[in-house]
Order: sequence, then structure tokens, then C-alpha cells
Amino acid sequence: MSTTMLSTRNALARGLLRGSNNGLQSKKLLLQLVAARCYSNGEKTLKQRFAEIFPEKAEEIKKLKKEHGKTVIGEVLLEQAYGGMRGIKGLVWEGSVLDPEEGIRFRGRTIPDIQKELPKAADGDEPLPEAIFWLLLTGEVPTESQVKALSADLASRSELPQHVEQLLDSLPKNLHPMAQFSIAVTALESESKFAKAYAQGVSKKDYWNYTFEDSLDLLGKLPVIASKIYRNVFKDGKVAAIDGNADYGKNLAHLLGFQNKEFVDLMRLYLTIHSDHEGGNVSAHTTHLVGSALSSPYLSLAAGLNGLAGPLHGRANQEVLEWLFKLREEVKGDYSKETIEKYLWDTLNSGRVVPGYGHAVLRKTDPRYTAQREFALKHFPDYELFKLVSTIYDVAPKVLTKHGKTKNPWPNVDSHSGVLLQYYGLTEASFYTVLFGVSRAFGVLPQLIIDRAVGQPIERPKSFSTEKYIELVNSIKSKGGVQ
Repeated sequence: MSTTMLSTRNALARGLLRGSNNGLQSKKLLLQLVAARCYSNGEKTLKQRFAEIFPEKAEEIKKLKKEHGKTVIGEVLLEQAYGGMRGIKGLVWEGSVLDPEEGIRFRGRTIPDIQKELPKAADGDEPLPEAIFWLLLTGEVPTESQVKALSADLASRSELPQHVEQLLDSLPKNLHPMAQFSIAVTALESESKFAKAYAQGVSKKDYWNYTFEDSLDLLGKLPVIASKIYRNVFKDGKVAAIDGNADYGKNLAHLLGFQNKEFVDLMRLYLTIHSDHEGGNVSAHTTHLVGSALSSPYLSLAAGLNGLAGPLHGRANQEVLEWLFKLREEVKGDYSKETIEKYLWDTLNSGRVVPGYGHAVLRKTDPRYTAQREFALKHFPDYELFKLVSTIYDVAPKVLTKHGKTKNPWPNVDSHSGVLLQYYGLTEASFYTVLFGVSRAFGVLPQLIIDRAVGQPIERPKSFSTEKYIELVNSIKSKGGVQ
């Protein structure tokens, strides 16, 4: 038996004898014992592997900057500065790259690749989100035993401080679940190991260590926070206990109150494919930006969640479902292509957009949409709402192409996720973005760890006023620059 496992077992025995705070401390020690047991098989832990990998990565970045730091990697157009900086190459994001035609690649792997290669639970067919976290942080596919150990480690970190529980219980039910989510994550700053270490003058070379610990602590607590919000707002307020032997997706499903095995597998798929989508989206960029100021992972993720809550980002899945319900009500069961086409034109001609279609980068059907569609085809091909979404998929791209004002007429991830959740009984659309937030943490936290490991500086791009841009453009033109 390892020293860690032995000491944890002895602490558990002492805690049980004392009755440790009505059993709460004993529960925590028991979860730690499960985690220690999983790590006792001799394989490297995630932290050990990252510690081995990042010095070489840091040296690679240092060499790249030294040898090619003056290389021009792109040009910036004035319309990009006024158009949300779209397409400007200016961020470093290691975990994923988004190709307009091919879609997302996680460390070089497509969604079908990760569905095939990443470890799965014994009772499931979908990849485990713990595995995508490992992949995004290290670039390596973990073994089944490494993922199981990471699952147990995250479960052992799940207990919420009493003040956070009390805070969540005190929030009004009409406060949007995403606002509650952000508030709770911010309140967890009291637990930040990074903030405490920084206050004590820790060396820069150790920043990543405390960022790693905060990130895993935070990931471990997110299912409890999300479930508590869901149960408080929509149910009886009671949340089940974490199972130290269960994987992340199963624990999240059970805490929410769902036991269906298909729904558990859906949670695994959902958390995995929503985790990361390059670094330029609002939630990823905001988390990275705030983290660059050496704010803790708690404060950084909370900032990212506030961005995710916007209707042009993560909240879009809620808006898609609300639009679908209005469509269903108005067509009164007539899901013919002709009826759907007329409704789409009515939507566009009234000055509104078709929610769930279009993307800032993609120029084809979002592979995340496809993965969810395949899940639906496998488990509930005859579900009414799925049939409606399928008909829209057949009709909308042609309508949007003819309309001519949409660069990408294809569906994105938001146009399908709500349908799956509705089928299994999670019908409260205002909660959907919280699930997105839990998932997005799996993508943004690895980058925070990497940022601190390789010594990324504070982010500080240059801004000009409109008057200064006019002056700049006129100066370029007067010198014969390209218009």
C-alpha cells in the first residue's frame, strides 16, 4: 500500500472514531481514500505527466519566439478591428484548433477520432470528459486506469464550503441559473490555493502547480454547484451524494436526479464535445484574459461564465429551444418542408435570425451538431422534436443561402443540444447554459495551467480611437499603401 493511501486510510479511521463534524469530514476522507486507491497502480498521474511535459514545451515556445518572433503571421484590416476582431491571429491556444471547413480538432483529433480513441465507461459508448481534460492538457490519450483515477480524484474534491452552500440556498429562484453559477464560482475564491500561495510570495516557476490544484478542485465542485442550482430552482432542493467510484458524467447526471443510462451517456458526450472550441470564443478568451492578470482559476472561470451567459454565445441553446417551441405551436403539427420553409422565410423577413444556424468561423455543419444528431438517431429517431429539427436541417441551409445574408447557412452545436435534453426530461431550458459552463471548464482550465507553466504574460492588445484610425488610414493611403 502506498504511503498516501496508508495515511489517508489512517486519517479516515481517526475521523470515523471522532464522528468528524457529523460525518462530513469522514465522507471527504472516504472519497480521498477511493482516489488514493485508484492512483496506487503505478501509472503516472495527470499532474506527474504534465510536470514531465511542460518544461520541454516551455523551451519550444522560447525557441520559437527567439528564432521567429519578428515573423509577420498575418495582416489586420480596418473592418476586422470594427468587426469583433474576427480572423485576427493573436492568441495562443494549445488544446484545439478550429478549421472553417473541417471543424474542431482537439490536439489534432476530430470528434469522431475522440469518440473512438478516448476511454469510455464500462457501461457506456461515449468518451469520458475526464479523458478530454487529460488530452487537452498533455496532448496524450490517457489509459482507462488513468482516467478512472482522475475521476476518483475529482470526486474527492467535490465538497462545497458551507458558505457557498448557504449562498446558493439564499439566492432567489428567479435569478437566472447562469448568474447563480457565476456567483458560486466567484465565492469559491475563498478556497484558492493559487491566491494563498501568491500572497505568500511563491516563485513564478510554481504558479502552474497551484493553478493545477485550483483547477482540479474547481472541476470537482462544478457538478455539485450545477446540481444544487438545478434542484433549488426547479425541484426540491435536495442533492444526492457524490459517488467516489463513478465517473464525472454519471455523477453529474445522478446529482441532477437522472438515473437513465442513456442520459448518463449523453452527459459524457455533451461534456466532452462542448469542452473546447479554440481560444477566441468569448468564454475561452475571457477566462484566458482574466487569468493572464494572475487572477485565480475561480475568478477567471467566473468571468468566462459571465461571457458564456450571453445570448450570442452559450445562452443560444436556450433561445433555439424557445424558438422551436414557438414554431411547433404555430405550425400545429404540420412538419412538412413547405410549412417549415414558409416559417423560416417569415422569420427572416421580419428581421429576425434563425437561431442555431451560422457560426463566426465554421463554414459547414458543426461536427458537434452531427455527433448529437447521431446520438438521437441511435436512441430516439421517432421523437417528435427530433423530427422537427431534422426537417429544419433539410430546409434551412437552402433558405439561408437564398436569403444571402448568412456566411454560414449550416447548423451549429446549439441547434440540437436542447432536443436531446428535452427527450430525457431535463426540460428547463434556462438551465442548459449551466451544463455548457460545466463542460467549457474542461477546455479553458487546461489552458490556464499551460499559461502559468510556460510563463505567458498579461494580455494587453493595442486599441485606437476612431479618430486615430482615420489618421492611420489616411497616412497609409498617402504613402501609397494597399487599400
